[in-house]
Amino acid sequence: MAHPKHKISKQRRNKRRTHYKATKKTLAKCSNCGATVQYHRVCSECGYYRGQLAIEKVEL
Repeated sequence: MAHPKHKISKQRRNKRRTHYKATKKTLAKCSNCGATVQYHRVCSECGYYRGQLAIEKVEL
């Protein structure tokens, strides 16, 4: 079995292990109220998802 001649730092090791690129989250407009919503999530403004009421909003 081979032995390393030099210690590989944690930073260098972790850089080698990354296989992704950071990307922005994909946003869409809510079909009910027009607010900006992340894909596949319930609208935080009105509680609708894909045109149907998913969470009933309570007015305080």
